[in-house]
Amino acid sequence: MDRRQFLSLKKNNLNDGDNKPKVERRTNTGLAKYNGTWTKAEAAHLLRRTLYGPKVSEINAFASKTVSQAVDALLDTSGYSFLPPVNNYQNQTPDTAVAYGSTWVNAPLNVNLEGSRKVSLKSWLWSLPARQKTTIMEKMIVFWHNHMPVQIQDIPLASLAYFYVKVLNDYALGNFKTLVKQITVDPAMLYYLNGRLNTKNAPDENYARELQELFTLGKGPNSKYTEDDVKAAARVLTGFNINFTTTPFSTGFSAVNHDSTNKTFSSFYGNKTISGKTGVTAGSLELDDLLGMIFSVEEVSKHICRKLYRFFVYYEIDANSEANVIEPLAKIFRDNNYEIKPVLKALLESEHFYDQWNRACVIKDPLTHQAGLVRQWEMSFPTATDYETNYQIYAVGSYFGQITQMNLGDPPSVSGWEAWYQMPLYHRIWLNSDSLPKRNQFQDYLMWIGHKVKSFTFIVDPWVVTKQFSDPKNADKLIADACEFLLPLALSNSQIASLKEILLPGGIPDYNWSDEYRAATDSGDPNHTTALSTATSKLRSLYKNIMNLSEYQLS
Repeated sequence: MDRRQFLSLKKNNLNDGDNKPKVERRTNTGLAKYNGTWTKAEAAHLLRRTLYGPKVSEINAFASKTVSQAVDALLDTSGYSFLPPVNNYQNQTPDTAVAYGSTWVNAPLNVNLEGSRKVSLKSWLWSLPARQKTTIMEKMIVFWHNHMPVQIQDIPLASLAYFYVKVLNDYALGNFKTLVKQITVDPAMLYYLNGRLNTKNAPDENYARELQELFTLGKGPNSKYTEDDVKAAARVLTGFNINFTTTPFSTGFSAVNHDSTNKTFSSFYGNKTISGKTGVTAGSLELDDLLGMIFSVEEVSKHICRKLYRFFVYYEIDANSEANVIEPLAKIFRDNNYEIKPVLKALLESEHFYDQWNRACVIKDPLTHQAGLVRQWEMSFPTATDYETNYQIYAVGSYFGQITQMNLGDPPSVSGWEAWYQMPLYHRIWLNSDSLPKRNQFQDYLMWIGHKVKSFTFIVDPWVVTKQFSDPKNADKLIADACEFLLPLALSNSQIASLKEILLPGGIPDYNWSDEYRAATDSGDPNHTTALSTATSKLRSLYKNIMNLSEYQLS
């Protein structure tokens, strides 16, 4: 089936949230380990879903591994570093507390600088995927940011938002139950969902509701917690606050504002009673009891596995996928005490993940499209100590994300971005008559013009990737390699012919490109300067035309 036709089909019986699916069967494959062919096509599929813009070298390297070796490499974060944002704004807004190039995340509140620091933070946040190593970490940070979001614009201190991101990083591939506990008492989350205002005399149910409805149990038919459960959970969480006397602000707890009475829950939780506690540890102890109760319900594991499935595999979960993938995956999650790595390993090694039905069927989110483009073309950044120029480049990526519906750092709501949960469109939400032209504008801007900051121009150098192809002086092989690299689908003969016309206009013989390529890459050739100029222009045009195809928007 033509994949573009497949993506445009009208779906009538889509599932809402975690409700039992009613769509027709797509595939009956499951979690059995994939034992099919392992070529660059399979390696590229894995990397397109787990990285932002896989490089030629990465695809080639992963094609030489086994599926288990490939997945293990992606889950290995031993060489990963998480460096905080720095003062890049000194020339625009002088910061007497933080030297240029030093991090501001531990600086005291300065109402005149928080705006600049938030811009710095959002720019830095965009740079993480654009400059990522070969690890799934950046995808997982965005996954958790979408799953348990805060909005940076609503957080008064930029450093609070940074430390929220750091929590996501620290536990991205760790224990989910521990991550939920850390997020629950994270100062940014306490501010965003009003946990800081939750006291025994005025219980605030905001976080207690989202904890169950969005973060752990979901909204499916088997998530039958009650309004009274929300109220009881809110009472458990009373007393947590933000300590504004520390630098930076930190989590606090007021025993006098904590409801120390017993809290009894509904039959959904087995009529569990959490005993009220007193003293400075009361909040933490009761939170442990609350999470222990919630995580004893199997629906937690299923909800998170469905979210992972929609993020990494496909947005629809039919009856076969529920039975063959979600349920056994959820059991792995429970059997491993909610450790995240075993779940990802099982999913990414499965025959289901590499099923042809699950390839090239997802529309790239804006971050995958834009940061992925920068990374895939191996674009050169300024020297590391030129913080101002680097951050201005990051800001361009952040800006294009904002105008194409993915404002990284500020999801539209506590539910995250609609494309990962909103029926019936799901990922189709990313593309419309406004966002698609802006995506193309981003591509063309970096391919042809580049972003100029002072004396530096951030622009694609097409030769960096071209020279890594198998035989770039051969027009047919160059086009084949470029399409394999940039597209998850094969093109028709007429599309290939149209692309070849760019390199060999008017149907001139193939040796013309071979000669032009040799002259362009040989500085001693008498025609080098002219050939380099014309060949570079042809390469830019070739790649621009490939990226303007609808197939380029798919992963």
